[in-house]
Amino acid sequence: MSKSNDPEIAMRDEYDFSGAVRGKYASRFAQGTNIVVLDPDVAEVFGDAKAVNDALRLLADSVRKREKERVP
Repeated sequence: MSKSNDPEIAMRDEYDFSGAVRGKYASRFAQGTNIVVLDPDVAEVFGDAKAVNDALRLLADSVRKREKERVP
């Protein structure tokens, strides 16, 4: 991000960020977030995040079932 001296896009006077702390909540946000970037060919198959999660849950259930069958 670069600073701009262009008055057309300058910050309004009523916005005062002089007491702001950059990234104050960033670490807290990151703790509850897992971001996975799908390869384009995989992303084509799934319409949205729900479809991806549903597929992964199905796979996870299958893995759990198989692991239970292996335990003597």
